[in-house]
Amino acid sequence: MDDVEQFEVQRELVGFCIQARALIEDGPEAIRRAGIRPTHTPAVLITRGHLTEQLAKIIGLPRDERVKAFRLLVALLGVADARRRARFCGHGCSHAWHQLGGHR
Repeated sequence: MDDVEQFEVQRELVGFCIQARALIEDGPEAIRRAGIRPTHTPAVLITRGHLTEQLAKIIGLPRDERVKAFRLLVALLGVADARRRARFCGHGCSHAWHQLGGHR
């Protein structure tokens, strides 16, 4: 993907994370699942507080941080989604991020 497409994908992921009600407390597990070090820039940002602001910073990171940022955003969505499904979506729902596996 070119730079614009990468940005758009990450922006969409951030939107899904927010809709899934990702929390700062999800950061350590997302970092672990993403397989990145806690000292990598996206990992540091995600654990700093004010999650929405930090997510905006993550999608604005330079090109050399994009793979780590993408992996972290996907992992964060996974953590938030698992909690959301268990609490609110057990009997079905229409959240777009539950259907991501079907997008091709």
